[in-house]
Amino acid sequence: MKLLQSLEKQLRLKFKSLKLLKQALTHRSYLNEHPKEKIEHNERLEFLGDAVLELTVTEYLYQNFNNPEGDLTSWRASLVNTNTLSVLAKNLGLNNFLFLSRGEAQSVGKARDVILADAFEALIGAIYLDQGVKKTKEFINKNLLVKLPKIIEEKLYKDPKSHFQEIAQAQFKITPTYKVLKEEGPAHQKTFTVGLFLGDKLISRGQGSSKFEAEVAAAKKGLEKI
Repeated sequence: MKLLQSLEKQLRLKFKSLKLLKQALTHRSYLNEHPKEKIEHNERLEFLGDAVLELTVTEYLYQNFNNPEGDLTSWRASLVNTNTLSVLAKNLGLNNFLFLSRGEAQSVGKARDVILADAFEALIGAIYLDQGVKKTKEFINKNLLVKLPKIIEEKLYKDPKSHFQEIAQAQFKITPTYKVLKEEGPAHQKTFTVGLFLGDKLISRGQGSSKFEAEVAAAKKGLEKI
């Protein structure tokens, strides 16, 4: 109970039902190891939170911008994707409050990011049920929608590879290329290292579980450099 009260302080919320807050943080795997726990896992809350989050963001974009549908869709996707939500969940400290099985507690990388993003959506669902629409919108505005100006200004809503290519062609008159520099690991679990080049010059390197993922990682690092 004290653990959840500590999280309440971090979130600057006061739940009527701490059970709802705990449910939002409870992964299915935890209940497999603790079958006597009288609580649900967070997947139903995640389902609700996903819908509340998307509607809140959509309404905000519609009311505050006159841009065409394509722009609004891209901006919304940048706000509610797994990467953005997992980073936000980490910043809110959710990583330290998750109820996971011993196996899932060891997860890292993409697997942990998915768990964190799901937990954030479940948290939104819990706030909605416990606090109502107004408080939920305030929480989303304060923690997520404040990121929108940077997304728009730095064009983070664009695919990193396309964005890097636009800049490279405009500034250097060169189309970037990608080359696999290294492949490691067994066939079913390979890690690729890809280099991003402008002509013969290596701009950045990226790693991923697929060539495409590694190219995107390299493009992101390339954007930081140029």
